[in-house]
Amino acid sequence: MYVGRFAPSPSGALHFGSLAAAAASWLDARAARGRWLLRIEDLDAPRAQPGAADDILRGLERFGFTWDGPVLYQSLRGARYEAALEKLQASTYWCGCTRREIADSALGLAADGAQIYPRTCRSGLPAGRAARALRLDVGRHTVSFVDRVQGPREQDLAREVGDFVLYRADGQVAYQLAVVVDDAEQGVTDVVRGADLIDSTGRQIHLQRLLGYPQPRYLHVPVAVNASGEKLSKQTGAPALDPSRRDELLARVLAFLGQRATADLDEAVADWDPGRIPRTRIKPVDVV
Repeated sequence: MYVGRFAPSPSGALHFGSLAAAAASWLDARAARGRWLLRIEDLDAPRAQPGAADDILRGLERFGFTWDGPVLYQSLRGARYEAALEKLQASTYWCGCTRREIADSALGLAADGAQIYPRTCRSGLPAGRAARALRLDVGRHTVSFVDRVQGPREQDLAREVGDFVLYRADGQVAYQLAVVVDDAEQGVTDVVRGADLIDSTGRQIHLQRLLGYPQPRYLHVPVAVNASGEKLSKQTGAPALDPSRRDELLARVLAFLGQRATADLDEAVADWDPGRIPRTRIKPVDVV
């Protein structure tokens, strides 16, 4: 059975870009007569805005997107992440490097802009250093997968990503591990999300294999960007969605996704065709 999910961070209200990702995942699930789950990724407490999670839930309801089962909150799942870290113990090591030290000695930038760690602490913490973050030794692994929209993808983890963090210096489990654990334990079969996360997929598939989890299918839709090429977000001034413009905004979102513009969700489900989604990682849209 198809199981999809939408997993927003409560850093602000829904905007056009987040509505596009929600619509794509909901439509793909409903067209497959599957389940659609909702998860609030609230691990990063400093970024979470008070009341934002509830605003997201109410916003989805106003636009007609219903979900199956209870909402999952990552902030309540620490024990499950700790259990996964235990299983990965043989492949991890503690790192005592500061951000400045990593930047000064980095092997370059990963596709998502992160510094590629030079494995300074791989053989043990230098004398006098305290452990700051727990890293995964990626070894020599190349991960390949076929995205349902973006096509074949391949990532050399050591060269393009480096040994990445699983447990952060601020005491939080990293996104890459949390999302893998959550998807597996929720039985997610299909991940439909924005293409800004496609470069995380190789890391997540590698973690799935290490933990013995099944690999879901992936579909990455274009990310909505403004005229300056910036991803629509609270930080770039994307306005919150106005529920009074529901029909107009739904039609615009469907057109953005390459579908027939309609405000009738039953029609949109019947007409859903992932093959019409533009095969591009970003797509400009007028700020709405």
